[in-house]
Amino acid sequence: MEVVQPKDLGQYSGLAKKRVGELCRQKRIFNARNRIIGGDTEAWDVQIRDQKIKEATEKARNETFAAEMRQNDKITCILEGRERRDRKNLCKAINDFQQSYQKPETRREFDLSDPLSLKKDLLAWQPDKNVQNTVSGMQRFMGEDLNFHERKKFQEEQNREWFLQQQREWKDARADQKHAEDFYMKTRLQFDETAKHLQNLERATRKAVCAAVKEFNKSQVTESAERRRLEKKQEQEDNLAEISNLLRGDLLSENPQQAASSFGPHRVVPDRWKGMARAQLEQIRLVQKQQVQEKLVPAPPACCPQAPGRRAPARHGLGPAEASGRPCQSAV
Repeated sequence: MEVVQPKDLGQYSGLAKKRVGELCRQKRIFNARNRIIGGDTEAWDVQIRDQKIKEATEKARNETFAAEMRQNDKITCILEGRERRDRKNLCKAINDFQQSYQKPETRREFDLSDPLSLKKDLLAWQPDKNVQNTVSGMQRFMGEDLNFHERKKFQEEQNREWFLQQQREWKDARADQKHAEDFYMKTRLQFDETAKHLQNLERATRKAVCAAVKEFNKSQVTESAERRRLEKKQEQEDNLAEISNLLRGDLLSENPQQAASSFGPHRVVPDRWKGMARAQLEQIRLVQKQQVQEKLVPAPPACCPQAPGRRAPARHGLGPAEASGRPCQSAV
């Protein structure tokens, strides 16, 4: 009894894999339904499916990136507009503050640029609460703050006024924004109404044009039918007139006068001659009968004298014996 070793199992498994692979290869090669010019259709289908999945994934990824880019662009535009508006409002507030509380008259170096400062100079002594007291006057010193309560009250009032002004500005901005939105909605509604009215006008115009075209086509059809009817009627009348002319004409009626020639009554026109008339045929038959009867009557003998003044009738069709003057025999 042989003992199976692990390496034998490996060899057997390898051989089994090769055998299975060979069977699969033979199945792909010798199967006429799955083989196309020696190609592997299953592998091609798998590649095509993978390619489609890859393209779909790439497309979805690109669409996602595009959506994110559009969102980021929109946010950037909004932030830029907000920053621009805030910068504008800040500049406006600074300018208003400078014009209101930083006038040139309140600057320290204003007197240096004023040539009329001596003429505008006040008295040497001024009350302590006078804001026009200078440092050189030795009446007000830094840190004393003699008008602290008034200044604090003024600052509170100023802060209250600024807060009320901010509230008013905020309300005005909200009202302006609401008014702009209302105006925008009103404009949009007006545009929609105008577009709807224009669509209705276009639809009515198209309907009128279609009706006019329909009526025109109907009139054209009626005129065409009437014209065809008249043409057909005229053609029928022409055909009837032609048939009547042919029936009454010399061609079908076989008028013998049309074949008469201008060279004499004994000649005819060949392309118009329809044959002899019944009277002519009867005359010819009568002459033929007379000739036949003359042939049947025996001729008188040559020795018989003819009566003076009479001519022997012409004999047609005589034989050589009669023409040679043979003596005739008397009839029994």
